[in-house]
Amino acid sequence: MKIKTILIGSISALLIAGCALLLASEAAASENDGEKEEWISLFNGKNLNGWIPKFAGHKLGENYNNTFRVEDGVLKVSYDQYENFDNKYGHIFFKEKFSHYRIRVEYRFVGDQVKGGPGWAFRNNGVMLHCQAPESMGVNQDFPVSIEGQLLGGNGKDERHTANLCTPGTNVIMNDKLITQHCTSSNSKTYHGDQWVTAEFEVHGDGAIKHYVNGELVMEYEKPQLDEKDKDAQKLIDAGAPKMIQEGYISLQAESHPTEFRKVEILLLDQE
Repeated sequence: MKIKTILIGSISALLIAGCALLLASEAAASENDGEKEEWISLFNGKNLNGWIPKFAGHKLGENYNNTFRVEDGVLKVSYDQYENFDNKYGHIFFKEKFSHYRIRVEYRFVGDQVKGGPGWAFRNNGVMLHCQAPESMGVNQDFPVSIEGQLLGGNGKDERHTANLCTPGTNVIMNDKLITQHCTSSNSKTYHGDQWVTAEFEVHGDGAIKHYVNGELVMEYEKPQLDEKDKDAQKLIDAGAPKMIQEGYISLQAESHPTEFRKVEILLLDQE
C-alpha cells in the first residue's frame, strides 16, 4: 500500500508539474504575441509632420484653406475657411509606403457638410490603401489610384454601412470574381451621430485585404490590381508599374464633410 501511495503521489506531482509548464508556456506565448503587436502611431497628436497634402487643382504640399490641421490632439478635416467646396478633393499622404500591415483609425464625423459638397459625400471620408505615390498624381487629379476603405456615417434614420470598398483606378477579386464596380458595401452596422468608430484594414501585399469595424470583420477580398481601362491607372502602367498592386502609400481623404481622427496607427506584418 505504501508503494502504491508513493506511485500515485509521484504521478500526481508529475501531472501538476506538467500543467504548470503548459500554463507557463501558454502565458509566454501570449506575452510574445503581445510583444509582436507593436502598433506605431503615424500621427503624433501635435502637428502634421510626416504627412503631405495634395488637393485637386493645387501642387503637392499645399494645404488648401488649412483643411488638414491638428487641434486638441486630433487630426481634423475642417472646412471653416471655405465659402464653397468647389470640387477641392483632398488627400493627405503619410511619407512612407507599406506592403503588409494593419492600419487602424478612430474617426468621427462632426458638424455640417460644406456648401457645394456633393450629396454622396455627406458624412463620407476614406482611408486610401496602396496609393500611388503622391508626386505621381496629376495637378487636377481628384483621387489617387488606390484601394479605398470608405468611411460613412449615418443620417440618423437610414441604414448606411461603413468600411466599404471603393476602387479609384483599381479592381479586386471578391468571391472569385473580378469586381469592377466603383463601390461595394460591407456588412457593417450603421453608426449615426458624432460617435467615435474604430475602423481597421488588414493588407497583405497583393493578397488578401480585410476590413474590420469595432473589431468585427465586415468585408474581405484579394488581388488588388490596376484597372487598365482607367486613365490615371494607365499612366502608371505606361510608366512601368506592375498590374498587381503589392505596396503603396496610405492617405486620408477630405471630401467635403468635417471629420476628426484621434488615432491613426499601423502594425507591420511579416510577409508570407
